[in-house]
Amino acid sequence: MQNKKTKNILIAPSILSADFSALKDDIMAVEKLGADWLHIDVMDGHFVPNLTIGPVVVKWARKHSGLFFDVHLMVERPDNYWKAFKDAGADLITFHCETAVNKKTLINEIKKAGLKVGMSIRPKAKLSKIIQFLPYMDLVLIMSVEPGFGGQEFIPKMLSRIKEVRHIIDKDNLSCLIEVDGGINPATAAEAVRSGANVLVAGNSIFGRRKIKTDYKKLRKVIDNTSFNEYNY
Repeated sequence: MQNKKTKNILIAPSILSADFSALKDDIMAVEKLGADWLHIDVMDGHFVPNLTIGPVVVKWARKHSGLFFDVHLMVERPDNYWKAFKDAGADLITFHCETAVNKKTLINEIKKAGLKVGMSIRPKAKLSKIIQFLPYMDLVLIMSVEPGFGGQEFIPKMLSRIKEVRHIIDKDNLSCLIEVDGGINPATAAEAVRSGANVLVAGNSIFGRRKIKTDYKKLRKVIDNTSFNEYNY
């Protein structure tokens, strides 16, 4: 692979770091700036130690946005909840490989409903938990922080995990995208892209300072100017 500019790297602003008192304005701001997706973290207080939003927020947001809704279910029983988020306006449902559900069945059910499907893996889980499902998924979400709270620092060891998954996807000619979530900022975004990521979830680095236009454009510029050599597997 020759040294070249990356192409079609998507940015998915995460509303977990948005101002919920001005959520409509924040969503419309990133959409106007050219955001590709909107990342929506759903937490149940059991699978991760935090509670966030339910389908009603997604339904409300859908009334004001035409963005691709990337819904990340950090819940113990995604099989019990995904349909509610589908009805609310989700385009992609991602659930965790660590959950005790029949994963193949759930993947098929989500696809039959006309949605894209993804599977996520937390940093401490073994990669083998997710590899076998790559041929059936539209996306694999590699968590680069322990899921549950925004504003955490990127775990550098996850770069090797991104490279390993990229190698498998390319070797087997799979169409599965690699999404990376956690601690993404201009510096870590460049490293994630060089390692093989297609989609970057950014929350605090876009919404945290309340300088959304400036910080989004800075992140976009870094990504668009990132080049990579052949991946170091």
